Amino acid sequence: MNIQVALLHYPVYNRQRQVIVSSVTNLDIHDIARAALTYGVSRFYMVTPLEDQLQLVQRLLAHWRQGYGAERNPERKMALELVIPAASLAEVVDTMRNECGQRPELLITGASLTGATLNYSEARELIGRGKPLLILFGTGWGLAEEVVDMADHRLAPIQGGSRYNHLSVRSAATAILDRLLGSRNGNETS
Repeated sequence: MNIQVALLHYPVYNRQRQVIVSSVTNLDIHDIARAALTYGVSRFYMVTPLEDQLQLVQRLLAHWRQGYGAERNPERKMALELVIPAASLAEVVDTMRNECGQRPELLITGASLTGATLNYSEARELIGRGKPLLILFGTGWGLAEEVVDMADHRLAPIQGGSRYNHLSVRSAATAILDRLLGSRNGNETS
């Protein structure tokens, strides 16, 4: 299974639907890395074009991979070993293409995706085909249209039991990874 995930901080929208670069957050790095390791994802890319944000990610990773944090919390070190900072989605796709010998299929997620989407059963079938797959998560108010247009597949938005629909990206990523890669006991819904 060659499934990798990327958290895009650009290009994403703000509330006014302007394309922006959102800020990297410490909690997203830690929590999505832990979820990725739990569900067998091979890499987690933190994507931002801002050099100071990439340096921030590198400093945080160094602390947990080599520093006091690595000694104090080896489980966190294991999860953060999956994280790779990247300056662009194109860089991530090129890296995967070089490693896998083919372009990965892009599966996008988002709370407000419209149009033809895959339900979770269909997405698990896609995963079962064994092709390299890159699952894209967006920050801010969602992935910009240029990313949506690049996608090979759109995953149906998470639907809770209320009209409220604004999960943190780390919560949504965990729920999605569980639905796509978690063990199944026969009591699921698609």
